[in-house]
Amino acid sequence: MTLSCHWRKSSYSGGGDGNNCVEIAHLGPHIAVRDSKSPTRTPVTFPTTAFAPFLHALKATPER
Repeated sequence: MTLSCHWRKSSYSGGGDGNNCVEIAHLGPHIAVRDSKSPTRTPVTFPTTAFAPFLHALKATPER
């Protein structure tokens, strides 16, 4: 499923073409998240109100 919307890449995607990151798109009442290496795969979607807590939880998780 390819969504026709404006995808934004993570600011941490690095140099070059930045294909090792996630992208997000605002879809009305939802935020869609996809892997930039697989843009045609179905994205994960969150209600807009759940996206900020999701990001907070990711930032609080220690790196492995």
